[in-house]
Amino acid sequence: MYNPVVRSPFPGMDPYLEAHWLDVQTSLVTYARDRLQSQLGDDLVARAEERLVVEDPMGEARTIGPDVRVVEIQPKSRAVLAEAGVAVADALTFSTESEPQVQRYIEIVDLTSGGRVITVIEFLSPSNKLPGDGREKYQRKQRECRAAGVNLVEIDLTRAGRRELLVHRWAGARLYDSTYQVSIWRAAWPSRCDLYAIKLDHRLPAIPIPLRREDPEAVLDLQALIDSAYAASRYDRTTDYGRPPSPPLEGDDAAWAERMLKGRGS
Repeated sequence: MYNPVVRSPFPGMDPYLEAHWLDVQTSLVTYARDRLQSQLGDDLVARAEERLVVEDPMGEARTIGPDVRVVEIQPKSRAVLAEAGVAVADALTFSTESEPQVQRYIEIVDLTSGGRVITVIEFLSPSNKLPGDGREKYQRKQRECRAAGVNLVEIDLTRAGRRELLVHRWAGARLYDSTYQVSIWRAAWPSRCDLYAIKLDHRLPAIPIPLRREDPEAVLDLQALIDSAYAASRYDRTTDYGRPPSPPLEGDDAAWAERMLKGRGS
């Protein structure tokens, strides 16, 4: 049984959790769905959904997913060459098959309108920000949400790849660089988009979750979600804080993280 009192050495997002993003994302989606459910009226329901993306194992930008495998020696080819009197060496075959990766997100649906989706909440993965199938499918999802008038909440707690949140279509948003970011687009105000720029040394914020125009917005405490995921997956037992995180921190962030870990005795 996990200890809910266990805390990360960091006051906000723990950068070491990014190396375990598939597990972290699953926890965040589950906990967020459950905490939103109690804030929704009887005619709204939060559901955890998923999509499959295929990553190219040979791509240089690949960061998570299945490894390239050593498969087998090819005996048939060797036998044919041996019969022809040719000396052959044993060959290893390397498989680079692309495999699907599950990306999870939340949809809030309106039961009074036949299950129409009114809000999508995404916890972005590095594959959403790197060239390939994951980014292409995610960009398509952004376009579909805007075209259908579906509120879009994008929560980016990873540092790998190029950040392409919906808010970045507003040119001024890129001036506000930060370690982590949240973008909130409301269908009721399509010409506006909110940006939450989150620094590494800050607590993660509680953010509003837009619903229908007539509904009060729900609230999602991101720090509470991360704290729950950290404790439930026992990252305090499995994380080696003696090594740099992946991807590594740089400059002032790296110096600050080192001070935090020394202060906590990690």
